[in-house]
Amino acid sequence: MELKKNYSIKTGYNNMDIQAIHQFLCMESYWAKGISKEQVEKALQHSFCIGVFLADKQIGFARLITDYTTFAYLADVYILEQHRGEGLSKKLMEYIMSLDNVKGMRRILLATLDAHALYSKFGFQSPENPERLMEIKRNNLYSK
Repeated sequence: MELKKNYSIKTGYNNMDIQAIHQFLCMESYWAKGISKEQVEKALQHSFCIGVFLADKQIGFARLITDYTTFAYLADVYILEQHRGEGLSKKLMEYIMSLDNVKGMRRILLATLDAHALYSKFGFQSPENPERLMEIKRNNLYSK
C-alpha cells in the first residue's frame, strides 16, 4: 500500500515497538490509561498487530482480536498526534479492510468515542440489533 513520505505499514507482533505502544495506551489513550506493559505485551501476543511507521519509528497502531475466519474486534487504533492530518488513519483502515481474511468475516466490532466519521467510511454502523449485544465493562480497571 502506497503511503506518503517515509511512512510504511508492518504487521506481526515481532515488528511492533511494544514500548511505544505501551506509552501511548498507558499515558495518552482514553480507553487503556494506566495499563501495564505486561498487559500490553500479552494482549499483542494474542492479536493480529498492524503498525504504522515513519522510517523505523512506530507512530501508529491497530490490532485485531480475531479467530481469523468469522469474527474480529478492532482495538487500540491510534496515530500519534504529531502525525495526524496526513491521512494515515484512513490508510491504516484501508489496509486492514483489504486483508483477505477480514473481507470474509461475518462480524467486525469496535468501540469508539470520537472516530465515527472515519469508521463509517469503511462500513461500520450502529449494531443492527443492539438488544442482542451484552457486555461486561469494568471502568478504571488499570488505575488501581
